[in-house]
Amino acid sequence: MGAPNSEAVTGPTARRGPAVDTSTSRPPSTRRVLVLGGTAEARALAAILAAQPATTVVSSLAGRVADPRLPVGEVRIGGFGGPAGLARWLTDHHVDAVVDATHPYAARMRIAGVEAAATARVPHLRLERPGWTAQPGDRWHRVPDMAAAVRDLPALGTRALLTTGRQSLGMFLPVTGMWFLARVVDAPDEPLPAHVRLLRSRGPYTVDGELALIRDHRIDVLVTKDSGGALTEAKLVAARRLGLPVLMVDRPAPPDLPAVVQTAEEAARWVERLPAGQPG
Repeated sequence: MGAPNSEAVTGPTARRGPAVDTSTSRPPSTRRVLVLGGTAEARALAAILAAQPATTVVSSLAGRVADPRLPVGEVRIGGFGGPAGLARWLTDHHVDAVVDATHPYAARMRIAGVEAAATARVPHLRLERPGWTAQPGDRWHRVPDMAAAVRDLPALGTRALLTTGRQSLGMFLPVTGMWFLARVVDAPDEPLPAHVRLLRSRGPYTVDGELALIRDHRIDVLVTKDSGGALTEAKLVAARRLGLPVLMVDRPAPPDLPAVVQTAEEAARWVERLPAGQPG
């Protein structure tokens, strides 16, 4: 969840600055929705909800990315202080519903959102894009978690394109006999050993670009999470065309959720069916 300190800004072009009021006041007969965001689907949903005359939307970002893509509307950056802190925030700001559109691997946030919504007694919806599906010609090796990926990687190649993110990078550093091209949005704080080359980059990516990247660095194995979506799917197409093995880390087991949808449009329709809130 991160630290309880936070900032609020307005998007999509704003950057971090002095906190503004994520106020408890609102026009009569509107519903206030908190979108737990950080994904393309969350940004799409915020844009749709911002256009609804009876809806006020606040998007929450964890603050782990230095220069995040900000959604339309009001944005809150930073943690809540765990499920209890989030529940208090929902109550204090008269939130009528929570849509959790965080990354499929943000397991702690998913659980916190469910618990906080239950405590605050507000409806909760999970918006999660489907995972990728293997196609003819794919050489996928599925593993249940990152530890299993570290264990199995040396049997699949010696030069890896590592796309599992900055937070998991340290787990792969002790793997011997490997060279890594680690693609991340933000650089890690610690210096990297000689067998790791850092590539700071952010999608969307093209198949031609991924093919060139793999060939230029003589990559022989791709390591990725089953994030789903079109923004980064090109690497899978490139691996398929080149016959490369793909080490695919499965998503964490989801908690019991009251409602789940896969698209921003479905989530927006769910919000529209909610009764408008009372004046705050």
